[in-house]
Amino acid sequence: MAVINLVLAVFLLLVASIVLGLVWLRREIASSNARLPITADWINELSADRYLPMLRLLQSDELTFLKSQPGFTASEATRFRVERARVFRGYLRCLHADFRLISMALRVFMVQSRDDRPDLARVLIRRRCVYTVAAALVHLRLFLYELGVCSVDATSLMRTFEALRLELHGLLPKRAAA
Repeated sequence: MAVINLVLAVFLLLVASIVLGLVWLRREIASSNARLPITADWINELSADRYLPMLRLLQSDELTFLKSQPGFTASEATRFRVERARVFRGYLRCLHADFRLISMALRVFMVQSRDDRPDLARVLIRRRCVYTVAAALVHLRLFLYELGVCSVDATSLMRTFEALRLELHGLLPKRAAA
């Protein structure tokens, strides 16, 4: 009975996270007040590589090593996880901001294009939905990581970010993309 309650609680948290993510996605789509640094240099500088440290931040090897040290307590492990989660959330904020800027840049490109680009609109919508669900799952797992329940894997979030970045990069004229 307790296992069923736990599974139900996790399922409800997942559904709530997805709903909140969809609300966030709707707000992001409606929002276009940010300044866009749409230049070839900005697009070329934008890279998922700057977020690689984020992927290593919550790996269990450091915490496992610390737990093996004499005198390392459970409360210190909790503080360690909470601090790492705080830093991880900082990376997530930057990643979300960059993803939002790329999305806006693609929308500007579609609006200013001489030709209709329904293909690009479909890609943008699909990538934003996948990113939003992946972000919601990362946030849920991050909360559970702080409690010591599970690990966090943000690779799907990074892959979606990189795919959208490459989509934008592909729209650059050939000489600007170099």
